Amino acid sequence: MRLLKQNIEKKTGAGTATLLPEEPEDMWHAYNLIRPNDLLRASAVRKVVTESGSGSRSNERVHTMLTIRVTKLDFDPQAAQLHVSGRVAEENKVVKLGAFHTLDLELQRNFVLEKSEGWDSVALDMLKEAINQDAKAQLWAVIMKEGLANICLVTDHQTILRQRIETTLPRKRAGSTDHDKQLQKFFQITFDSLLRQIDLANPIPLLLASPAFTATQFQQFMKNQAASGNAKQLNGILAKTTVAQAASGHLHSLSEVLASPAVTSKLSDTKFARETQLVDRFFELMRKEDARAWYGPRECEHAVAQGAVGKGGGVLLISNGLFRSQEMEVRKRWVLLVDDVKGQGGEVRVLSSMHESGRRLESLGGIAVILTYPIEDLDELVGDGDEEDAPEMDQMNGDIARPNGVEGCVEHEDIDFL
Repeated sequence: MRLLKQNIEKKTGAGTATLLPEEPEDMWHAYNLIRPNDLLRASAVRKVVTESGSGSRSNERVHTMLTIRVTKLDFDPQAAQLHVSGRVAEENKVVKLGAFHTLDLELQRNFVLEKSEGWDSVALDMLKEAINQDAKAQLWAVIMKEGLANICLVTDHQTILRQRIETTLPRKRAGSTDHDKQLQKFFQITFDSLLRQIDLANPIPLLLASPAFTATQFQQFMKNQAASGNAKQLNGILAKTTVAQAASGHLHSLSEVLASPAVTSKLSDTKFARETQLVDRFFELMRKEDARAWYGPRECEHAVAQGAVGKGGGVLLISNGLFRSQEMEVRKRWVLLVDDVKGQGGEVRVLSSMHESGRRLESLGGIAVILTYPIEDLDELVGDGDEEDAPEMDQMNGDIARPNGVEGCVEHEDIDFL
């Protein structure tokens, strides 16, 4: 997502942001950013019926810019399509004020978003995440076999194929070194391609995966290159390199590799692994030290008010579905809770309802906390509560599969945002 323009006031949060979605993942970010009652301006096509003096009618499709007050969103992650419905908020020659219309947001077509109650801290964090491509890059991966290598960039929501390298290797024959020479040439091409992609000054983890020993051999090739002085900066990425077994050298094997516990444990610094790790930690505390693990809206709010979710290991886990509530007071409640935890020095993780860790959190009501110190009988201290205290989960879409398109990487300007 590229931020083309913004005029958001720091104090009040009033203002607009003009955004340009450039890849399928950006539609997911737009779905999280746009809420009911927001003002959305984008290009649209309207069917206009004109009547001549003789009484004959003609239909014409007219391109126009429409501003609607959002009432409903329909997101299709498989097709990366986002349909936003609402009432027309600004009248023009084509449409009347108050008429219903659905805007179809598309790639490479910008839109303008204005928040109905201003841009709060959670909305601003979502916006920054959407426009920051570097922050989304969590892992480089090379899925390979002899003669085939797929260089990929793994983000929070999708896998981007950056380059595919394919060459033909001769068969191994007794007394011949042709196979080994061509294999080394293949490694050199893959190595050079990888260096053009990664940022050696600020390396992120690298995963090498293959059937048999191809990935291990390529790792040794990289070590030899670093030792020879051809790539001294390579030592930084080698320290973050993990080798794993894959069923094949094709791209579809990556999801199976990433699901392996042996791999996720070694890649614990990445965002997706960190969130899974925190949810596992919560359930472990529930079994062994339940006074430090609480879930439920009132319990979590009381724990935060007691300062038990601050520095020293305090964590707030909250589903992004809670921020889609159509009730502004409900959203403000969770935004205030997030701000309080951050102010106390605690960690806040907004989990996606489309990821496995987010679905596990939904089973607890969409909100949970890990405390820095135990609080006994917290549920009794806050009382039994009532239905009004339960989180609004009606708009959470936990059953939707996340988009997994393979798209080219895009660049964006480094904007000094707020």
